[in-house]
Amino acid sequence: MPEKAAHYLAPDQTHPEPISPYETKLSGSIMEVFGRGTHDLPGLIAGLNELGLHAPDGQAWNEHNFRAEMRRLGD
Repeated sequence: MPEKAAHYLAPDQTHPEPISPYETKLSGSIMEVFGRGTHDLPGLIAGLNELGLHAPDGQAWNEHNFRAEMRRLGD
């Protein structure tokens, strides 16, 4: 791949800071749940909890804290 093209394909190019280990773990876990064929919010939340990935407050994921976290990460 030409060097210039690789610059335009940076997956975090709109992210204001380097992606944190937490964000990497969360995105990998979401991809793992999606990879199982789960594509609805209740199933995604159940899958994250089954993987043992906790919400930022240390509690299990639920629809409220998941939506809040997605909003926060999208700001």
